[in-house]
Formats: sequence, C-alpha cells, structure tokens
Amino acid sequence: MTDKKSSMSDLFGYDMRALSGILTEVNEKSQKLVQAFVEKQHQSSGIDQAGAAEVSKSFQELTAKLMADPNKLFDSQMNYWQDYWGLLQKSSLQLLGGVSAQEPEKKPDKRFRHEAWRTNPMFNFIKESYLLTSKAIRKAVEDIQGLDDKTRQKVEFYTGQYLDAIAPSNFLGTNPELLQLTLESRGENLLKGLKNLLEDLDRGPCQLQIQMTDMDAFEVGKDLAISPGKVIFQNDLIELIQYAPTTEEVHDRPLMIIPPWINKYYILDLREQNSMVRWMVEQGYTVFMVSWANPDEAHRDKGFEDYMLEGPVTALQEIERATGQREVNAIGYCMGGTLLACTTAYLTAQGEGDRIHSGTYMASLIDFSDPGDIGVFLDETQVAAFEETMNAQGYLDGCAMSNSFSMLRANDLVWAYVINNYLKGATPVPFDILFWNSDATNMPAKMHSFYLRNMYLHNRLREPGGITLDNVPIDIGKIKSPAYFISTREDHIALWQTTYKGALLHTGDVRFVLGASGHVAGIVNPPPRKKYGHWTNDDLPGSAAEWLDNAEAHQSSWWLDWVKWNAPYTGGKVPAKVPGGKKADQLDNAPGCFVTNRLDRPETGVCYMPNALL
Repeated sequence: MTDKKSSMSDLFGYDMRALSGILTEVNEKSQKLVQAFVEKQHQSSGIDQAGAAEVSKSFQELTAKLMADPNKLFDSQMNYWQDYWGLLQKSSLQLLGGVSAQEPEKKPDKRFRHEAWRTNPMFNFIKESYLLTSKAIRKAVEDIQGLDDKTRQKVEFYTGQYLDAIAPSNFLGTNPELLQLTLESRGENLLKGLKNLLEDLDRGPCQLQIQMTDMDAFEVGKDLAISPGKVIFQNDLIELIQYAPTTEEVHDRPLMIIPPWINKYYILDLREQNSMVRWMVEQGYTVFMVSWANPDEAHRDKGFEDYMLEGPVTALQEIERATGQREVNAIGYCMGGTLLACTTAYLTAQGEGDRIHSGTYMASLIDFSDPGDIGVFLDETQVAAFEETMNAQGYLDGCAMSNSFSMLRANDLVWAYVINNYLKGATPVPFDILFWNSDATNMPAKMHSFYLRNMYLHNRLREPGGITLDNVPIDIGKIKSPAYFISTREDHIALWQTTYKGALLHTGDVRFVLGASGHVAGIVNPPPRKKYGHWTNDDLPGSAAEWLDNAEAHQSSWWLDWVKWNAPYTGGKVPAKVPGGKKADQLDNAPGCFVTNRLDRPETGVCYMPNALL
C-alpha cells in the first residue's frame, strides 16, 4: 500500500479493487449481525405521520409560490450556474496543477477539517460543489415572497435538515478521511460501526438514540451529583434536597433552585470543578434543590398546576420547616424559570409574593412569541398528534423530546456522531454534559399538553390572566420582587431576544445579563475556568437589539455578577445548620432516588417512598 502522505495526495491511486474486496467482506460479515438483530425484534415503530404531513404541506406551498414567479426562479438558476461554472474552472486548474491549494477559510466548516478536503482536487471539488449548491438552495428558499411566518420557518428548517443530511462528509464514498480509514483497517471500522448501530437500535427505549458519550462512564451519585446533602422531603413529583454547608455561617435567606423537568437537575451539580451547587454553597448560601420525578403512566393526570403546587409551593413550606425562614431567593432554569414566574405570580395574587424575595431566571421563556426552531414541531396538527400519543401511554417518551432537540443542531448532535460511531466505528468519549444530555426524562400527558398549548401555541402566559392555576389568574406584570435574567447569546432553545421580552413583563427591579455560548455551557460557567464572558447594561430599553448595542462586555463569568446583584437580598448571617434539622427529617442522602431513574435501565426506576412519608 502506498504511504499515507502519497495516498492522500492522490486518493484514487489506491487499488480500488482492494477497497471493493474489503467492502464485500464487510457485507458478508455484517449479514450475520443484521440477521441476529432482526431475530430479536418483535415490534416496529411507525413514522410520525402528522409531522410528515405538515412538512409536505409547507413544501407544497413553497413550490406554488416558487412557480408563481418564474422570472425570479430563472434568475436564481442563472446565478447558480454562473457560480458553478467558475467553480469548474478553478477546480480544473487545480486538478492540472495550475493553481495551488486553496487557502483555509477564515471560519472553516467543522465537517471539512481534514486536509484532503482542501488539498485533493477531487474532494475539494466535491466539498465546494456541495457548499455552493447548499448556499443557492437556501437563498432561493429565503427569497420566496408570500409565505406566512410559520410556513417559512418550517421550509427553511427542513431545507437545512435535508442539506445537512446530504453533506458529502456523511458518506463513505465521498469522505476522504473515511476512505483512508477503511482501507487502512480493511473495513474493521465499518464492522465496528455496524455493531454500534445495532446496539443503539437494541438498547431501548428509543427506536434509535445515537450514543453521544459512554453511558457507562459515569454513575449519578458517585461521579456526578456528588455535592453532599440530604433529601428532606418527597412526594409524587419531587424530592427536596438540602445541601450540607461548607461555611460556619450562612446567609439568612435560603436559595431554592427549580430545574427544568425536561432534564435532570444534576446539570447544576456535575463534578466539583463545574458544579453550580457546590459554588453557591461555598458563597455561604443554604441551597435547596428540587429534584423532579421521572414520570410514567402513573403520573398521567398530573397537570401544570400540580407541578407548581407539589413543586415549588410545597418546597417553600418544607424549607420554612427546615430553616424557619419563609422567604427565599429562587432560581429557575429553562422550564423551571417559567414555573418560577407562574409560582411568584400565584403567590403575589394571594398576598404572599414576598416569599420569593428575589427571582433569577436562567435561559427561561415567559414570553413565547418566538421560541426559535423548536416551533417547527409545534402547531395545532402536531400538538394534537403529541396528545394522542401521550394519552395512549400516559406520558410523552423522553426519547421524542431528546431527538427533537438534537435536530435543532443536527450537524453537531446527529451527523457528527453518525460519522464517528457508525462510519469510523469509534466509541464516544466520556463527557459529563453529554451524559446528562442523554439521560432523558418523560413528560406527563396532562402537564405537557397544557404547557404546549398555553405557552408555545397561544403564548397566554404573557397576557394578564391568560392562564389560571389553582383557580388563581396568573399575572406576571404584578410581580414586584427583584428579578435577574441571564440568557445566552447562542442559545437555540430559549432565544435571548425572546427571554428579553419576558424580562420586560416584570414591574419590579429587573437586571438583564447576556452570557456567551449556549443554553448549557453559557449557564454552567464556573468563574475559575475563565471560559465565557458576559454583557451587562443597567438599562432595560424596549428592544433586545438596543440593549445589546449599549451593553458592556466583561471577560468574567456571569456568576460573579449575580452574587454582587443578589447580595442585598441575602439577609444577615446565621450559623450554618445540619440539613433537615433533625435526623428524622433526613430521608435519604443526596442525590436521592428520583434522579437515578434512567429510561435505558428500567431497574434504576424503583424508588420507594420512605416510611416517614407514608
């Protein structure tokens, strides 16, 4: 075999008969693996017909608008062919040695990082042809006039999904790195990749959930969620954890954290070096964490107001019992922030708004007018289909939500792992955040239906009395407690421009801060790492764009800004207390049993109610 350097300078100089023989051998071996897998299968899942019908309808409308303006279509085609002709000329010169290899792009596409995509004339042409065609298609779709906003969002999103899927980097025959690896390993990478695929198909409960990390590399309570503390309360929906203090004195007002129930809370308590819980405890806070149950069919009738009443409202009562303090500083993350706003408005309407002395909203939507690309999955037809599925089994499978969010960043969260796991045959590396991301949770049918319809479909939370919880009209505008909003600039789940609109709904003192990076990395940003900065602006103008235009950049973590902001609301210092106060109130060691329930391991789902609660 030619050496690596020469093979990559002229990839098709390899003995292609050898490659054909390797692929034939892989095919013969793979037949046995596939047959073994098929024999184990007894059920198959259908395609989401409602979603497919909506996509088809949107593209039919796109086609009609496109054909209604043939002159524009002709101009678009002519511009494309002119650019393509220029590419053919440039590629021909490079193939003949008339031009040197192209200079690296200023912001290179991660899919084409391998040197051969630039230096090999054939693969450079494949790459550039794909990028040119993708750009032309995207522009043609974006330039179509007359589409309503919802239809435009759908066609642009699914056009992007299609273009991402057909990238030459995703296929063995057009990816020079994969071809080289296949030749050098004699197809062993493809056999390993097929095994990885079959294992992902067989693992359950998802029809297919690509492994992003080694799911055996961590154990919750041993490697992750290791901050010491006690479970001091449990009901059907929550375990309330009180963390052990690390300082002799603590702030008088406790800190209550409400994480999203779409994921598990330990994203805020990963390992020592990136645990927000640990850091908050070190700042002298008595930290309480709501740990949500991973629901099943028994939770089908739990509604959104149950999540409020059995969640933060009950937690406030238990915190007062444990500490004697009726007021807390509260933090809500993502959906937990939406629930925090509802809870604060609910308490305010009953004359108890002071119980939430200050509220912090981390990447939280209150106004849902622009939820971002997740909106493509949410219209009347698709929500009705969700409800039909949820009502049949009592909950929405966590796999459905996980896969939907992965589609929002398909190149990073789908295709990169298809290449790594199935075509390279590699094993994903251990990564705590991706382990958490893959540790999916279910959604109770009644609660999730209310959430999708009232928040995403109709945006009722922003309207005074738009929703009613426990017979109390919810009015965000009546919240008077100080509020701190932290959002992140690259968030694809809760767009910062939309979370900014939620900040404007509050009438108390409000501080809005914008962090760098995305929905998770920008929030879980420990100061010692000095990784992501933030922007601040003491004013709160009417638009997010105006806010950013006058914002000041800082290199430090937003955590430091939050501590400074929250300082006036902490109360005096008091002696630190043992979690729960009395041993009888210590039901279990942190992290408790709710958080260890994994969908891919049903045996972890057993979580007995302590005798103290029976």
